[in-house]
Amino acid sequence: MHSFIIDAHEDLAYSALTFGRDYRRAAAETRQREAGTQAPVLNGEALLGWPDYQRGQVALVVGSIFTIPARYATGDFETQVFADPRQARVLMRAQVDFYQRLCAENPHQFRLVTNQPDLLDCLAPWRKLCPAAGYAEETRPVGVLMALEGAEGLDSPEAMEEWWQAGVRMAGPVWAGTRFCGGTFEGSGFTREGLRLLEVMAGLGMGLDLAHMRTRPMLEALDRYEGPLAVSHANVRALVREDPNERQLSEETIRGVVERDGVIGVLGYNLFLKPGWRRGDPKQQVGLEWMAAHIDAVCQVAGDARHVGLGSDFDGGFGRQEAPDGVESIADLQKLAALLAERGYNEDEIGAVLGGNWARFVERILPSE
Repeated sequence: MHSFIIDAHEDLAYSALTFGRDYRRAAAETRQREAGTQAPVLNGEALLGWPDYQRGQVALVVGSIFTIPARYATGDFETQVFADPRQARVLMRAQVDFYQRLCAENPHQFRLVTNQPDLLDCLAPWRKLCPAAGYAEETRPVGVLMALEGAEGLDSPEAMEEWWQAGVRMAGPVWAGTRFCGGTFEGSGFTREGLRLLEVMAGLGMGLDLAHMRTRPMLEALDRYEGPLAVSHANVRALVREDPNERQLSEETIRGVVERDGVIGVLGYNLFLKPGWRRGDPKQQVGLEWMAAHIDAVCQVAGDARHVGLGSDFDGGFGRQEAPDGVESIADLQKLAALLAERGYNEDEIGAVLGGNWARFVERILPSE
């Protein structure tokens, strides 16, 4: 029996607005359409698409709102680049509009999730065991929950309320670093403005995403943030070994997330899975068992299977050639079930890892109506 999947991090709006990807199409079709273009070179070969969600029983995805500080733009192809908060707001609004339009114009394929009734309605058909229960394969909309990846573009901490009102339910303060706290490229602990942002987010009931934080601010957030928190997409530092930017999670931070009843989304990027793998190396060098190993490592620290899930980061700067062997689209993440079973996980634990843990967390960060 396959369990439904919840994927806690996908850069759908960024990829659609930068490369013109149409996520109503299958990933294989997108790869065929993009053959010979720069899109797969710059962003990897597509792994996401609605038919693949259906085959993989992907019930809900967290769609990021991701904009890039101008100093970190990697080329003229980048369209989601800001130099000041005004530019960032325009880009962020366009990404919110993308998700709202995707769901409004394709209600049989995608459904925006902004409150608890939305979540229950979204998950109900996926919890049915087969189409005979009254839900045909082609009529199961995929839920989309909007999340902010990096808040450096906000003109003030109080501006976060605007995005809550727009339907954003989770936010990570940092991507690059320095404005609110240290991140992937620079910075250290939380600034005064960053601490104020935590207060605003907690007051709204928003989920705090610790992804991309360096260790010091992550520990500060674990100590200070009063609302629900999680890590949408990060792996286990001890398994990766090389982690100069502190992008992956130490045992101390994993324990902190567990103690706060958070969830950690393991991502499917070979560079963050197996020591020594480099971009350009054959994907066959990294089997899907490496994702299972990172999942298991979190469970070993936690002492249970309640605090880990999936946060694939697919189509977010890497693609099919940088994903584990056997992964041709997100549908192949269902293969993790057998790998986890081989490690001794039972059916309930596997269901929790694939989707149940994130379902529990998402319910916590959604308003009742």
